[in-house]
Amino acid sequence: MTAPASDWTIENAAWTRARPRLSILIPFLGDEPVPLIKELADQGQNVEIVLLDDGGRDAALAMRVAEAVQTLGTPCRFVRLAANVGRARGRNRLTAEARADHFLFLDADMLPDHDRFLADWLTLIETEDPGVAFGGFSLDRTPRDRRFALHRAMALRSDCLAAEQRRLCPEKHVFTSNLLVRREVFEAVAFDEAFTGWGWEDVEWAMRVARRWPVHHPHIPASHLGLDTAETLARKYEQSAANFARVVEGHPDVVAGYASFRVARILSRLPGRTLLRRAARLAALSRALPVGLRAFSMRLYRAALYAEVV
Repeated sequence: MTAPASDWTIENAAWTRARPRLSILIPFLGDEPVPLIKELADQGQNVEIVLLDDGGRDAALAMRVAEAVQTLGTPCRFVRLAANVGRARGRNRLTAEARADHFLFLDADMLPDHDRFLADWLTLIETEDPGVAFGGFSLDRTPRDRRFALHRAMALRSDCLAAEQRRLCPEKHVFTSNLLVRREVFEAVAFDEAFTGWGWEDVEWAMRVARRWPVHHPHIPASHLGLDTAETLARKYEQSAANFARVVEGHPDVVAGYASFRVARILSRLPGRTLLRRAARLAALSRALPVGLRAFSMRLYRAALYAEVV
């Protein structure tokens, strides 16, 4: 399969005359978004769906998405980019394609946790009209697979938090996997396109937004299906170190309260931290060790990576 020679866009028959209340924005790169958009279409009233293939090379996947778009009764637009532009720029591009006054960012590897998912978001817009709201995510619909046991354990501990917990540090617990943003907010504060690779662009965005608008945390969860193997998770953390450094530089007062920063600062002063980092990575990747110990080792590995940039 090869990448497209140029960008292209298609829309279904319902797109032209629609006046949506909510634009659902779904970027993907290799993930399969068709199950998600079908479920959303079954729930959708007064919504539109905008998809972005961010320079993917899977022509068969793009064809399946294009065919699914044409069959939906819900207004839907599909943009396929010839070259990858990255997580921040891709999401900025999605907002340029959207028409509603509210955006709901969803990752392609998500599924709603219940059949009132969109109705609950629309009710929140109607009753509270928040500038920013993160609905939370779970693993309720995520298949169990031993290959992803480490990521599952880590996600349940730090990501799949109740709304009450997320409200204690509202800007930190913001992910683009299930994020509502009012148009005027995003027009004032877009994602920083200087972020590259994986990680922190959404949290950094929330830090800037939180200076002007409260970040709400309702309970409108969706399940994250796309857990990673330990090897993939380690590579993502390796990519994220430069982004973490950018966050530290731009928001030192906020990051100072994060445990990941405090541990990284401690490790940065230790002699032999290179050996510690290697040992932590080996332990995290070892399937012979208990999952709890592997999860601790992976968090230590991430902190050791960040120790090089703080």
